[in-house]
Amino acid sequence: MTRAAIRAILGLVAVVLSCGFQAAPTPAPFSDWAAIVVAADWRASNGRPTAAFDNARRDVSTALIRAGFRRENLRSYAVEPSAGVGETNPRNVFVGLTELARKAPGGCLVYMTSHGSPDGIVFGRNGQLPPAVLGRLLNATCRDRPTVVMISACFSGVYVPALSAPDRLVVTAARRDRTSFGCGEDDTYPFFDGCVLENFPRALDFLALARGVQACVARRETELKLSPASEPQISAGARIRPLLPLLPLNGAEQPAP
Repeated sequence: MTRAAIRAILGLVAVVLSCGFQAAPTPAPFSDWAAIVVAADWRASNGRPTAAFDNARRDVSTALIRAGFRRENLRSYAVEPSAGVGETNPRNVFVGLTELARKAPGGCLVYMTSHGSPDGIVFGRNGQLPPAVLGRLLNATCRDRPTVVMISACFSGVYVPALSAPDRLVVTAARRDRTSFGCGEDDTYPFFDGCVLENFPRALDFLALARGVQACVARRETELKLSPASEPQISAGARIRPLLPLLPLNGAEQPAP
């Protein structure tokens, strides 16, 4: 056998060995998370139709998929459903989250945008979703897995006591005694949802996103001289807080500890 042939064989062996020992690709952090995004109302503050909530549903869903959530593990709901979008009502959302949580056990993301009151958010054409009911839904489906809940509505801080848990990050658009802004007939998004979308591309993780949204909402309200300030709320449980930096959004590199 010639030296050239030996070198060729050794080279081929090296290639085969190197291919055989390549590390398996690391799955995206949210590839096994269940996610639901709900536009729970369709009316503006004056009662006329608005696209603001459905715009937020559509574009938040897109942002989540870009961040690594799998399309087949995400469902969205609207009061006026369309192709690929379910109708917003308690039964549909409960069934959807139950099914997704079974096949995607890594964690849960729940995002809801609507009008709200001190009793809970408007949910569908004639419904309401009280904090205790949403709490029971999460306890029955997501249980103690890492869960991010974001609620965009007036008075949505009322959900914080009912939803707070060691494995949950809860972010709301307002204090329990404050309104939020941007739900008018001509608004593209409610302020909170618009700030989520504005901050998503550069946020390192969900906690950083929540803080960026707080600052964004405060800035917009100050610029427009809106009062009283809505003061978005953040509640990060003791177990999920150290986990969030290990779940980067958008493939962002996390700083060394």
